Amino acid sequence: MADHRRSTQGMERRRFLGYVLAAPTLMVAAQVGGSIAAPEAAAAVPTPPQPADVYDLNDLLTDAALPTSALITVQVHTDGTASFALPRAEVGQGVTTSTAMLIAEELDLPVEKIKVSLADSRPELVFNQLTGGSNTTISTYTPIRVAAAVAKARLMRAAAVVLGDTVGDLTSRLGVITGSGGRSVTYGELAQRAASTETTQVSVVLKPRSEFKVIGTAHNRIDALDAVTGRKVFAMDLQIPGALPTMVCRPPTINGKARSVLNAAQVEAMPGISDVALVSTGVAVRGRTFGQCIDAVRALRVDWGPGTAPGASDASVLRELKAAQLPLAVPPLPLLAKTLDAEFTFAFRSNSALETNCAIADVRQDRAEIWGSLKSPIVTQQAIAAKIGLPQGAVKVHVTEGGGSFGRKLFSDAALEAAEISHKIGKPVKLMWHRTDDFRQGRTHPMCTARIRATYAAGNVLTFEQRHTSVSTDFGHGVGEIITALSAKLPVGDIGFSETIFELSQSMPYNFGATTQLLNEVDKGFNTGSMRNIYSPDVCCARELVVDQLAKGMGKDPYAFRQSFVKDARARAVLDKVAEVGKWGRAMPAGTAQGIAIHAEYKGVTAALVEIDCRPSTVGRKVRDAYTGPRVTKVVFAVDAGLAVNPRGLEAQMMGGISDGIALALSSSLHLENGSFLEGSWDNYFYTRQWNVPPEMEIVVMPPTTGEPGGAGELGVASSYAAVACAYTRATGTLPGAFPVNHDGPLGFDPLPTVPPIPQSPTDGLSHSF
Repeated sequence: MADHRRSTQGMERRRFLGYVLAAPTLMVAAQVGGSIAAPEAAAAVPTPPQPADVYDLNDLLTDAALPTSALITVQVHTDGTASFALPRAEVGQGVTTSTAMLIAEELDLPVEKIKVSLADSRPELVFNQLTGGSNTTISTYTPIRVAAAVAKARLMRAAAVVLGDTVGDLTSRLGVITGSGGRSVTYGELAQRAASTETTQVSVVLKPRSEFKVIGTAHNRIDALDAVTGRKVFAMDLQIPGALPTMVCRPPTINGKARSVLNAAQVEAMPGISDVALVSTGVAVRGRTFGQCIDAVRALRVDWGPGTAPGASDASVLRELKAAQLPLAVPPLPLLAKTLDAEFTFAFRSNSALETNCAIADVRQDRAEIWGSLKSPIVTQQAIAAKIGLPQGAVKVHVTEGGGSFGRKLFSDAALEAAEISHKIGKPVKLMWHRTDDFRQGRTHPMCTARIRATYAAGNVLTFEQRHTSVSTDFGHGVGEIITALSAKLPVGDIGFSETIFELSQSMPYNFGATTQLLNEVDKGFNTGSMRNIYSPDVCCARELVVDQLAKGMGKDPYAFRQSFVKDARARAVLDKVAEVGKWGRAMPAGTAQGIAIHAEYKGVTAALVEIDCRPSTVGRKVRDAYTGPRVTKVVFAVDAGLAVNPRGLEAQMMGGISDGIALALSSSLHLENGSFLEGSWDNYFYTRQWNVPPEMEIVVMPPTTGEPGGAGELGVASSYAAVACAYTRATGTLPGAFPVNHDGPLGFDPLPTVPPIPQSPTDGLSHSF
């Protein structure tokens, strides 16, 4: 670890190339390179480095973005502000705030004077406009700082001329440059003077960490006030001329096709309804209000064809998964070592975000314009152009801020659908999916199984084999553009793409001898996607449960066992921290227990210690229309994300990941029956609610361990999920075979009908308030 810190500090003091671009006011861009650091490993029976230990998914995404980093620009304006069009999506994770902090640091401007917007689709960026894999801060950290440093250097040179000083005699603070004689000039006054009439290559040196005043300090979200006062603008808040509310009547089974509309004329005559159109995903209706659209959808009578998963159920998919499990290589070795076998099933889970799927489209004969929260807008632009037969340049895609994503908005389903509807009826549309649409026809995290065999003897783990078998994960967004998107959809390409993602994201944090983690996939009849943290939560949960069982088999404490086998010093540090802060091993009442787990990914590492209450009085507590069940009462979570740009934002990300982990372990899943999911709303889908949120939660952000930030958006899910599962096992004395643990119990709700696909809007909302 010491060697890695020295290398990043050395890289920090390198001279970087950038550009001053021809523009009326100062505009600059960056040109950067990258390097890879090898991990450390040492143990009696070491586990050889896995692909993700040497070159992981973030390395791939960062290297793919590098060639076009010079096309990302920072601009200084005459009012003394700076602006930056971020080629990533802001969906609540706080990247506009951390980006503003990076610019403010190098430019010596207050964060409040940095205006960060979201860039429209820019196909020339190729792989550099994909928001996923917790990669935004990692891949943009150096390019943004270089661009801001180039701007600062240019301003200093212009100020030297104005003030009659040398650059070395000038000082800058908060947008004001002061000369040796006390005279000063503002950035705004220099913005035009510092501009260039031609593009010129320059070189800069970035600030050393010892001089940071903004990076690494806790900062409130720059959009927080707008968010809590309702002024923040999302796609459905935009007023696009002529774009009327539009919804789609969807099939009763997954991906069923509408063959004909039996009462189109009657529905089109309903109040406010202007259009009824058969489209590839169902029947679209357009009206003056969304309420009128809901009434129209409910009134439609449609002849539906079969879906892509006819008759499928949880049981039938599980049979298919078990039949596809890859064989284990190491046979039981009763004379030489003890063998531990375990198998787990993970149910389908909804990939819905708080903001339901939506987009605005205005498609004309010779052009198209799209608005939506899109994490792969280049693919969106290219796919829409191909779908409606327009040149790529005739399609404009505007990226709006989104109300959550968790991987959902990597797919442009709503934008593609809105474009198809607008093209068909020849009018602008403001398309919104109903919540029930998203649960039943939207993206899901695939159902999967984990089979593990471990052998151990003489106080060491000799082998560890993990076989992850999953319903196919759709990576149809590719790496952000059309070529990789299409290759991921090829019949022989999809498993290769999935296997690449799996191998570049999964690694073993322990020295467990000969270790293999392999993926196999089945069944392409479901709408799946990269739900927050992709494969890692399920893989980590299964692994950490088996780690606890290995510790038990060897007669060791779960924490001490992990501490003795963990490979990496950073992982050991977060593990020790949660054990210390959470008082691991303290006496607890029967029916309650602690659980502990670690996870490393995205150039970062986390550990979670949780306490759970599984006593009947807690499990059986009553909350109206709710699932209660076991309650996590305490979480201590330590995160080492390298260099945390905004520790306050990092804490918030971890809190969200912990809520995800609790839900995945205990309560949230989709039930598949006869080709359709039974859940149809958040009322049916038991994500972590207020009555299940831990009363005690402490997030420990570890001191910087590297010179650069790691990813954070997904980093909090896997270890918290695994720690809850481990705590539940210790509290109940039973190792669960399926997750969430409530999945095979009574439904806890009455399923909504599938025809009509949208339920009646409630009229008694106040009677359900608390």
